[in-house]
Amino acid sequence: MKLMKKMMMATALTVAAPLALATPAMADEFPLVAGDYTTMTGIYLEDGGTLAYAKFLAGEWKKNQDFAKSKGWISDYKIYFTIDPREGEPHMYLTQTFPYLPSGAEYEKRNKEWEAFDSRTNAQLDAESGNRAKFRKVTGSMTLQEATIR
Repeated sequence: MKLMKKMMMATALTVAAPLALATPAMADEFPLVAGDYTTMTGIYLEDGGTLAYAKFLAGEWKKNQDFAKSKGWISDYKIYFTIDPREGEPHMYLTQTFPYLPSGAEYEKRNKEWEAFDSRTNAQLDAESGNRAKFRKVTGSMTLQEATIR
């Protein structure tokens, strides 16, 4: 839910920003066009946890991303390693790119489709996430919106 609130706030700010910047002195059209969204999640890897997390990403995480992509919910997903992380910075980032933020009703519909796709219970999913805490820590996430020049 926290991620959903962040995504909704980002959308509101993204829509309001070009309007706030538009003045009569500007050209007829705003020179940037809003595009797809990308959520970026920072991951800190505990010592000795890189292989275990890589196996999770190559298996379960990839399976879930491919399902979301097949449904058109995301258009792409990627994994980035931080080559020279400074103290406290994530070791890697996981990204998902998508064309729009789902409404509340669509979000609920997607949850039902996820449940049908993944037969594990919420308790099982929570336990598995807790197990990953042994080798990784989510440091935070942000949602960006691409802007292209007209």
